[in-house]
Amino acid sequence: MTTPAPATPRLSGRARRERALLILEDGTVLRGSAYGARGARFGEVVFTTGMTGYQETLSDPSYAGQIVVQTAPHIGNTGANAEDMESRRVWVRGYAVRDASRIASSFRAEQSLDDLLISSDVVGISDIDTRMLTRRLREEGSARGGIFSGEALEASEEELLAQVREQPQMAGSSFVEEVTIAQPVVLEPEGEAVATVAAVDLGIKGASPRSMLARGLRVHLLPATTSLEDLLAIGADAVFFSNGPGDPSAATAQIELLRGVLDAGVPFFGICFGNQLLGRALGFDTYKLKFGHRGINQPVQDRETGQVAITAHNHGFAVDVPLEGEHTAPHDGGRYGRVVVSHVGLNDDVVEGLRCLDLPAYSVQYHPEAAGGPHDASPLFDRLVELAVAHRAASADKES
Repeated sequence: MTTPAPATPRLSGRARRERALLILEDGTVLRGSAYGARGARFGEVVFTTGMTGYQETLSDPSYAGQIVVQTAPHIGNTGANAEDMESRRVWVRGYAVRDASRIASSFRAEQSLDDLLISSDVVGISDIDTRMLTRRLREEGSARGGIFSGEALEASEEELLAQVREQPQMAGSSFVEEVTIAQPVVLEPEGEAVATVAAVDLGIKGASPRSMLARGLRVHLLPATTSLEDLLAIGADAVFFSNGPGDPSAATAQIELLRGVLDAGVPFFGICFGNQLLGRALGFDTYKLKFGHRGINQPVQDRETGQVAITAHNHGFAVDVPLEGEHTAPHDGGRYGRVVVSHVGLNDDVVEGLRCLDLPAYSVQYHPEAAGGPHDASPLFDRLVELAVAHRAASADKES
């Protein structure tokens, strides 16, 4: 009996390895193999510790302007597919991995990860010591860097390093208008809507509106450039500010928009970038973390209940508020009243949530929609429903 030959595995991208470099602004050079598209890409080099969900990471708009290093050593083994995209495209500028799988071993795979990177024009590098690179970023902080392959390597390493050092710093950078949608979109839940939410897209992931729709909320997805007049004209029962990339101090228009929402008394919920903007709208400062929080296993404690949730994070900035006690929001003589730190990160005591005591507004620094990641924090969307439904009922009483 003749044994049939094994099926030929689907190999990703190009079979022959080509040279690539990753260069940090301090002069560190890592030599590896070209992965994805060829060329030169620059950005802030950051690491993420998630063991799964690499496609969700790539398509998270919060990574705009960044080169992402995966600490998980083996990447690409399940390939890529359209269903797992969390936005309309891949947003990372560059991608660095240790071992890039040559085979897409999943029945859900529609293409290899290498092919997705090529079609998305993302320049990557594989076969590098990501453990050493991660230790460097943890000890010295996130840094500007560049990935170079193909014709970009015709320049000398000294010339490439000079190009890296010419790039802008992440502090002070804004990417909101780059990642936001161009036109408003209305999303309807199945069945009758229990309330309406105006969701401002600062770099939103698809899981956020899905989480709201699943709870019966009608979602008006709005560009980040929406005026306060247009937002209030919707008559929404609550406002949601999404995650997003860049320095919150540079998002001055969105901070003023949020102040208008607070002045109008409309319930507010913000996540990640939205948490930072709430902090700045209230008059607190934000600051850049040394290397940020990026992963899906971050422990956060709810300071009111004492409960600890394992949460998904992707942020490089945080709100500067004392952890203990009630604080009067500094903006405009304290007109927004009292504020408390509602959640704290147990790894490093970073502020992970704010709650206004005199306004219907709250926020968290992490991703309760967690795609991919744990779902411990998903009940935060239930609270949004409660506030929206209550506001809708109160508005109806006023009109009657």
